[in-house]
Amino acid sequence: MSAPEILDDKEQSRYETHLDGETIAIADYVKQPGIVSFTHTETFAPHKGQGIAGRMIDQALRDAAAEELEVMPFCSFVADYIGEHPEFLPLVPADRRGDFGLPG
Repeated sequence: MSAPEILDDKEQSRYETHLDGETIAIADYVKQPGIVSFTHTETFAPHKGQGIAGRMIDQALRDAAAEELEVMPFCSFVADYIGEHPEFLPLVPADRRGDFGLPG
């Protein structure tokens, strides 16, 4: 078995995690000038509970930071991930953090 591969499928506007040719997790997003909004994250059975979505969101947030994009974590998984990884909190505009249950 190979290691999971994370890629940004810009045509589909989503991150995907692939393992042995199979898509095992996705994170949908909407990009606008200067902003990326994460709308849905899903790991497919039987791959749930293995930290796959967390690794994918970590990569997505690092990419957003590299592109100097503000992040709108409408997906509760992404908002929770940012809450647990405060190094990503600056990506969410301070005046919007409360909308996502994040500290201002």
